[in-house]
Amino acid sequence: MRFKVVIPARYASTRLPGKALLDLAGRPLIQHVYERAVESGAQAIVIATDDARIRNAALSFGATVVMTSRKHASGTDRMSEVLSVLAEPEDSIVVNLQGDEPLMPGAAIRQVAALLNADPDASMATLCERISEARDVFDPNVVKVVVDDAGRALYFSRAPVPWDRQHFATHGSQRWPLAQPYYRHIGLYGYRAGFVKRFSQLSPCAIERAEALEQLRALHYGARILVAESCAPTGSNAK
Repeated sequence: MRFKVVIPARYASTRLPGKALLDLAGRPLIQHVYERAVESGAQAIVIATDDARIRNAALSFGATVVMTSRKHASGTDRMSEVLSVLAEPEDSIVVNLQGDEPLMPGAAIRQVAALLNADPDASMATLCERISEARDVFDPNVVKVVVDDAGRALYFSRAPVPWDRQHFATHGSQRWPLAQPYYRHIGLYGYRAGFVKRFSQLSPCAIERAEALEQLRALHYGARILVAESCAPTGSNAK
């Protein structure tokens, strides 16, 4: 199986500017993320950034870098520019690994690529983990995903979905375990290159704006998103 990894990394992070360059055990955060991508067995890894400081750091540890526009609203838009620069074939599988995920296992990165490789009709793939604490079900920073019997995403939400009507009516919101299993979405995506280019041209939809979740745009326009439980704990902080 052949796939590539693109790591979008911008300096002007909303929550913590310069996060990609923070020192972690003697190396910048972005280097740890890059090393996780290497562990996945990807055929190529590209760091996509709009800042010379990140570029210089990445070059110092041997990474390939593509400079991108500062105007991109999301990592997916930045990824689209990279794929155009590289003239990536439409059917190539590319994994978007966020630049602040130093604990993402290489096995999980490879897993999301393998999901797409096994289903040529799917446009996207991602991972989830089963939620084990009631507080996470009600935490809007923990994105929940509902999946159908064929392993395709039905919906993503910051709200507790599905709403376990009988359980909550009888026991309230904090009683655990819940009768209904809940799954936390992991913000790691695999794409076909051609879909990324088309996706970046689509207008944001109402549910995407309401939930502040870009993947809802893909569902809104009819894309098939494959979802599987991660094969390894991810330590993901993706929102």
